[in-house]
Amino acid sequence: MKKLVFILFSGIFSAQSNQYKEILLSKQVGKEVRFYTNGYGIISDPNTGNSSIVDSLGTISFTYPFKSEILRLSKNRFILKVKEGDASGKTALIDGNGNQLISLNKFKYKTWENRDRLIVSKDGKDCVYDYNGKQIIPDQNKIEFANDSRFFIKKDKLWFIYNFEGQQVSDREFKENLRFYKGKVYLNTGIKTGDVIDIDGKTVSQFSNHYIEDINGFPFLITKDISKNKYGIVDENEQVLAENIYEQAFVGRNYIYLIKDNKVSVFSKAERKVFPTEYHYVNHLFNGNFKTLKDPKNPKIAVIKESGEVVLPKEYDVVEGFKIKGEDYVFVSKDSEEKLLDRNFESVLNEGFQIEKIFFNNVIVKKEDVYYKFSPQDKSYTPIKDIISIKPFQFYPAMICKNKENLYGMLDEEGNEIVPFIYDDIVSFLSGDEVVVQKGDKFGVTNLKNEPLKDVIYDKYSADNKKLTLTKDKESEVIDFSTSEDKLMF
Repeated sequence: MKKLVFILFSGIFSAQSNQYKEILLSKQVGKEVRFYTNGYGIISDPNTGNSSIVDSLGTISFTYPFKSEILRLSKNRFILKVKEGDASGKTALIDGNGNQLISLNKFKYKTWENRDRLIVSKDGKDCVYDYNGKQIIPDQNKIEFANDSRFFIKKDKLWFIYNFEGQQVSDREFKENLRFYKGKVYLNTGIKTGDVIDIDGKTVSQFSNHYIEDINGFPFLITKDISKNKYGIVDENEQVLAENIYEQAFVGRNYIYLIKDNKVSVFSKAERKVFPTEYHYVNHLFNGNFKTLKDPKNPKIAVIKESGEVVLPKEYDVVEGFKIKGEDYVFVSKDSEEKLLDRNFESVLNEGFQIEKIFFNNVIVKKEDVYYKFSPQDKSYTPIKDIISIKPFQFYPAMICKNKENLYGMLDEEGNEIVPFIYDDIVSFLSGDEVVVQKGDKFGVTNLKNEPLKDVIYDKYSADNKKLTLTKDKESEVIDFSTSEDKLMF
């Protein structure tokens, strides 16, 4: 049975890559530019130890005259850390031109990803600034992030909730600072008592006779019998929905999975009911359908409904669910026979077609010696011309193909050429969006935009999870992988 790679991706062809822009700017300014994004990159001079900011035109917009480090916070906000000179050991918040928005001083800082707030600590006190250098919260004993919109502030020995605008949102006092998950947190008030609290300090549920283990499925909560080490479920009103008789409990998006005696029961949040199964574990596919897992007694997979009704018998080697143009489909395989099924588990392909690649918007199939772009929605087959093979076992959100001249290039899911057919080989990697291209016995690196990241002049290459290393005349150069967030593989 061949290994099928599901290549699900979107929106990766839109603009010049940050990595290629770094290469162009590095050539322009004669120094290595790193961390380029949103109009700015950073230069760290290894000879002087100085750090600089360069803009998209290659203009050095700021250079600190002494040994220093510049770290990016957002599009045009940076942290400057000075390592020598009169300001050694001091830190500042600066913009892309080096203007100090928080002046150089000896302070430490914490920030929350994608939020323009800094907790600044100095002289034993904490305060909060925004990325424009405006103080939001003045000096306090201690300030901690509670989530992406709330702080916990310590006054004397008690903690209070504040929002990101510096306003206290509740008079409720806490003995410790907490972290909210999905806007809620559980506060123990006794062995079997506690409150679920929202980000404004309001109690949304109270519990008086259960030890609460996990609230991530709220309004359904995992309970625990500590003496027996067993788990169950209650709702937000403490109504028991599953007794504490299970050995393990796992919270999913629509279901909670309960394990007992090596069998899984599925609690449906919509039905508010536990459905037992005869299987060790199951994974939700869609619409109340689950695939079972392989087990030592039967290394095959079945598909069942939450009620336990068998949809597909336990005789499949592979079962994977996914969406194409927003609709649910399932790929199944057994005894080297592969099928693409719709949400009703009916086959969507005509006889004789072999599945090659599955994308977000269509499927690449093959019949005899011809490759086609297949649309499951309208059942259309569009031939892909001049391709004699698609490279197997490739790790990339596109297709490495060979043409009739035995040259390799790359096509997107629509069959459009994105890397020209001029190479003797192309090699992709699970770790990143870069590919090694080969002409004769020489190697280089490019990407899906056909941007030459490294010229085809190297004698050999090697790769690990983070980078590619290329060697020429015993001298090595490194290029970091830049991984697509949309790349998924099964």
